[in-house]
Amino acid sequence: MPAIQRLIARAYPELPGYTAGVVRGQLNNFPEGQFVATFNSKMVGYCASMRISGAIALKPHDWDEITGKGFGSRHDPTGNWLYGYEMCVDPKQRGLRIGQRLYDARKALAERLDLSGIVFGGRMPGYSRVRRKVEGPEDYLKKVVEGKLRDPVIGFQLSNGYEPIGVLKNYLPEDKKSLGNAAHMVWRNPYVDETSAPEFRVPRDVESVRLATCQLQARAVADFDEFVRNVEYFVDVAADYRSDFIVFPELFTLPLLSFETRKLSPAEAIDALTAYTPRIEKELARMALEYNINIIGGSHPTRTDDGDIQNVAYVALRDGSTHAQEKIHPTPNERYWWNIKGGDAIDVIQTDCGPIGVLICYDSEFPELARRLVDQGARIIFVPFCTDSRQGYLRVRYCSQARAIENQCFMVLSGNVGNLPNVDNMDIQYAQSCILTPCDFPFARDGIAAEATENVETLTISDVNLADLTWARAEGTVRNLNDRRFDLYHIEWDAGHGHGGNIPTSPPTSGSHGAGGG
Repeated sequence: MPAIQRLIARAYPELPGYTAGVVRGQLNNFPEGQFVATFNSKMVGYCASMRISGAIALKPHDWDEITGKGFGSRHDPTGNWLYGYEMCVDPKQRGLRIGQRLYDARKALAERLDLSGIVFGGRMPGYSRVRRKVEGPEDYLKKVVEGKLRDPVIGFQLSNGYEPIGVLKNYLPEDKKSLGNAAHMVWRNPYVDETSAPEFRVPRDVESVRLATCQLQARAVADFDEFVRNVEYFVDVAADYRSDFIVFPELFTLPLLSFETRKLSPAEAIDALTAYTPRIEKELARMALEYNINIIGGSHPTRTDDGDIQNVAYVALRDGSTHAQEKIHPTPNERYWWNIKGGDAIDVIQTDCGPIGVLICYDSEFPELARRLVDQGARIIFVPFCTDSRQGYLRVRYCSQARAIENQCFMVLSGNVGNLPNVDNMDIQYAQSCILTPCDFPFARDGIAAEATENVETLTISDVNLADLTWARAEGTVRNLNDRRFDLYHIEWDAGHGHGGNIPTSPPTSGSHGAGGG
């Protein structure tokens, strides 16, 4: 992904670049449709595409609308056209026919999938120079096709078998050379009769993942080793059931304060917990490898490298990697008692079962966060929570059910039960951990794959079929993701935040981009 970002910055220095989150979404939403070209071990070409229906691709649109702000999140596995929304070649390597090779790879994909053809909005960089000599972008395009004017991009596309069917106005406002216009280009698959193109259906495959949620009892422990043994017990049981994931509750490490010899102030408690952070990460990583399971380590209050106090979920994967996801929205209670500050980045985590997301408790009550994770390709979102009352629990539960429906994804909740009398914030706990699904025919009747008994320490396990999500998003009774009105609204993240950082060679961006078109 950083190589793609650097390539975009080199090829289109006058346009805003991609964020890491946008590139991650492109790759996750339709892996088959993304191609890279390398030369001497260096990335020199990249193109992005998705499937979409002709009813959308062949009518007027703009880049943000049709691509879901660049994430490729409007990919439709039943779409009969391949839509190209990025084509980028290193300017120092343009004598190697890299663009032609990438176009050929796209055509081969369209032919293999029996699609009607390829559509995209192509840049018109020569238009700004001659705009006073022509009667608008349509006249400019007509003269280029007739050979009366020269445009390097349109000429290249014509030479590769594409034909214009019109002009897309205000397609990409950032493209000053094209004055925001794009040539609406089409390549028709010669092996498919467009008048009787095949009707695509999503195969009802089985892509099974076994999920385990641990409803953990907060209990006093004698030392760090006893705490680890308590956690490892449930990891062991979940692994015996061949679970792919196990998730622990928010603040599941607070029992480490129970064996302090005196009552600590909030600042002292944070410092004590921070001292355990390296050991917690190490133990979670060890268990993930030894038990061959992906572990979402609830959350752990700690002082991070920047000096802020954060509530962090440490995720240990069975491939040996570890990841951290900060809580974005601390509750008023957390801010007051613990001085916890919100994080500023949220992204999917790549696992052997596909990309996942983590929303810590209160974060599940902000729909923008789940939508961002799903745009990046997440199909499972884990929600470690810690609530002291039924009302608090139901806020997390109802909001998570809404996230499952509106994003057509699985939500996995894990909460604490019991109490720690001498530890602030752990006086009483209420939880009913559960695994929630969308509400449609392939899923559980009430949108609940499994749930625990209230306030009892237990492990709840369920199999879910990720392929059901693919079907629901393309052919379900309602199709919340595909039916979004990108022509009316979208989520805009502040520059430099929420995407894992930008590469040094490009300026901070908000994710709005369409560098190459096509």
